[in-house]
Amino acid sequence: MGMNETALAAAAPREYDVIVVGSGAGGMTAALCCQAQGLSALVIEKQDVYGGTSAVSGGGIWIPCNEDIPKVGGTDSFEEALTYLKGLIGEAVPQSRIEAYLRQAPAMVRFLKERFGIAFRAVKKYPDYFPDAPGGKPGYRTMEPVDFDASRLGAEFERMRGPYKGTQLMGRISMDQVEAHILFTRAPGWIWLMLRMMGRYWFDLRWRRRTQRDRRLVLGQGLVASLRQAMLEQKVPLWLETGFESLVVENGRVSGIEATRNGQRLRLSARCGVIMASGGFEANQQMREQYLPKPTSVEWTAAPPINHGEGIRAGQALGAATDFMNLTWGSPTVVTGKGPACGIFVERALPGSVVVNKLGKRFVNEAAPYTEFVYAMYDEQARSGGGVPCWLVFDATFRKKYPMGPLLPGQIQPDSSLPRHWLDKVYYRADTLDALAAKIGVDAAGLKDTARQMGEFAAQGSDPQFKRGGNVFERYYSDPSVKPNPCLGPIVKPPFYAARLDAGELGTKGGLLTDAAARVLREDGGVIEGLYAVGNCSAAVMGRTYAGPGSTLGPAMTFAYAAACEIAKTAAQPKAQAGVAAAA
Repeated sequence: MGMNETALAAAAPREYDVIVVGSGAGGMTAALCCQAQGLSALVIEKQDVYGGTSAVSGGGIWIPCNEDIPKVGGTDSFEEALTYLKGLIGEAVPQSRIEAYLRQAPAMVRFLKERFGIAFRAVKKYPDYFPDAPGGKPGYRTMEPVDFDASRLGAEFERMRGPYKGTQLMGRISMDQVEAHILFTRAPGWIWLMLRMMGRYWFDLRWRRRTQRDRRLVLGQGLVASLRQAMLEQKVPLWLETGFESLVVENGRVSGIEATRNGQRLRLSARCGVIMASGGFEANQQMREQYLPKPTSVEWTAAPPINHGEGIRAGQALGAATDFMNLTWGSPTVVTGKGPACGIFVERALPGSVVVNKLGKRFVNEAAPYTEFVYAMYDEQARSGGGVPCWLVFDATFRKKYPMGPLLPGQIQPDSSLPRHWLDKVYYRADTLDALAAKIGVDAAGLKDTARQMGEFAAQGSDPQFKRGGNVFERYYSDPSVKPNPCLGPIVKPPFYAARLDAGELGTKGGLLTDAAARVLREDGGVIEGLYAVGNCSAAVMGRTYAGPGSTLGPAMTFAYAAACEIAKTAAQPKAQAGVAAAA
């Protein structure tokens, strides 16, 4: 930071109505919604870039009963959505909080569009993760941000956390959820779509001279950019490289925070409240060891290494209750040794692969939702000691046609072009299943028998063991050209491959217990006045489950909106009382 910036920072106000800790989608939504209701808000971020884990996410938000559903040919109702969530969550979360989410989520989306021009569109064919459950839907409820032109951000674009290369075509070209599905499944027109996308990127010559990053921002990049642009327009301040240290309590109420900026400790006052949006604790090995199932490692997370649980611990220091601290938004991952681990979301549904334990046996429906898959890994670990890690095994046909974590399809990225040190670390290869089993330490007879069974299942088009490919979600990322079941294929062509799957996650689920207005609660159920929590530093409204694409960001932004509404209502009460007193 230069001298002028340092001087400006020193002169910046240190008292606001609301202070928000964390610059992800939840934090920025909270600040915008506060500002829109006449409350001054400040967002602080400890990193030198903004966007948090939201910036590298898929950017989807799960919004039942959103206004786009009829436009794309679907139907939904509050009763159906409540039936669906209650059936998945059970009694783990108070119904009042679930209902608050379902009622406030569409209102939040409508508010952002009407007030700031931040728009989302429903993804017609992206199913709920349990579409056959009562109230489940084959699509419609997930919304994605509309495209955003990066040039609108000016220099602020450079301060946004960049995307993961794995979410982009050729590691550079932006693709939204609909485009990714068309390309991945090779749906009709996929070649022309790919050529158009490549042409748009490469012929944007003016932008190419500036940066390799795509001008067209979608997914989490589009979401964060649209929120940041609105903050700039509304003059909501964002302080980067400002680390949260502790909460300030006066007269039994949270009245501000202490933070470190430019090497100086600051006390920042919050007249109306502090909103913690500081993420979970996936980057904190000590907290992982304390709360999560074992084994566990920070190396397995697919999230950027930025969330250490500061907000959760600060709330605990004030007597806040917590819940779901043993749970994660789980996803199996492949560790490459460089950067965050690679989440394995869709590859498991593709034909010609199988997941096995150390006995060479299947223990899970490979195409299951990723959080359910990680639960199954730990269940298998408890049973046999061979579920964490487990192994995704595939053959040469799969390797040629499909991606596998950090490996692009072999027809695009052959083995000869992969980093040499990845062999027998990131991926394993052998000419026979016996030799592959020896390399990865699984039982050879078990693996060969499992491969034989998968060939039989593929031929008959059904999986009597785990029903892989049995619903619309499992078939969403499959190969429709493979018949009769697009998720099942034989494993017969050498060489054979394996990838180690670790029990990773997108983020942790557990955090500060909150009510329907995002107020943090004490162990006895009382409210910690002036303290709110949203996103992964709060206990997930989804409980143990993951209802559908966008079930992390949707609640984070919805309860950010709810918190802002509650703070505005509370702030208005003393003014109204003062007015009555003056009139008397």
